[in-house]
Amino acid sequence: MAALSACESPQQIATQKDDHLAAAGFLLKPASTPQQIAMLKKLPAHHFVRRVHGSTVTYVYADPTVCGCLYVGNQAAYGRYLAYQQQQSIANEQQTTAEDYQDAQWNWGDWGPWGDGFGPDYGFGPGWGW
Repeated sequence: MAALSACESPQQIATQKDDHLAAAGFLLKPASTPQQIAMLKKLPAHHFVRRVHGSTVTYVYADPTVCGCLYVGNQAAYGRYLAYQQQQSIANEQQTTAEDYQDAQWNWGDWGPWGDGFGPDYGFGPGWGW
């Protein structure tokens, strides 16, 4: 997944983020008038802005590039979005964790010496704190 996301365009990444915002419960508010378009351009693009009005907290995400809109959500929608992002981060981390490779037919020696401190018999051991 991490390797795939490196090949994605910024627009593809923004589109996926928009999909996740909608799935979390954010409402899409298109900028359809010149005044709304001007206001949309004043907000930081692709970042959350928190608005507190009395006891109501609203989160706004401006997307001027993909949808030309605002995503507006409450605390619950923002919490769902953050939880999803955390799950994705953990999944990506687990996917990129080094795996122990066991294959009796793989010949590590064919690759020659790896330099100081790399590979079996190349310096790792008690002196390195292992």
